[in-house]
Amino acid sequence: MAITREKKEELVARYKEQIAKSPAIVFTKYQGTTVAQVQALRAKLHDQGASYMVVKNTLLGIALEQSGRVKPDELLAGANAVVFIGEDIGKSVTALKDWIKEAKVIEISGAVLESSVLNAEQAESLSDLPTKEQTLAKLLGTINAPASQLVRMINAPGSSLARVINAYVEKRKEAEAA
Repeated sequence: MAITREKKEELVARYKEQIAKSPAIVFTKYQGTTVAQVQALRAKLHDQGASYMVVKNTLLGIALEQSGRVKPDELLAGANAVVFIGEDIGKSVTALKDWIKEAKVIEISGAVLESSVLNAEQAESLSDLPTKEQTLAKLLGTINAPASQLVRMINAPGSSLARVINAYVEKRKEAEAA
């Protein structure tokens, strides 16, 4: 059954909306999956801020071009479903890979990362990226380190003086006791 022009325009608009929110788009071959499996995957990815959508290749290509993204012609062939990754790329791709290991049905065929097209191996390696929380923790640690060193340097002369005075008092006590 043919899709009406209005439906096609609606799909392109929905794809463009998802593309605008996604720094990365992972392409998967979904043949052989059941509706229940797809729903389970959608739920798992939704928890990570990502969404899974079966797409019309031609319409997705149009949406990518209109959004100023690269159009990966080699990935826009066959039965495709894509994961529109939210702001935490590493976490979302890890969730996808974990689900694939369990279900053994879907296979990652590639990805679009901003303006780069990635092959399947490179797309899977996106799971090695640090999560948003890990990145923030590293950043805060880097920012906090000089401040901690400054506090230690400022406190060092005072604590040294306190130790010298304490040693003098102890020595005086010993001298008085003797």
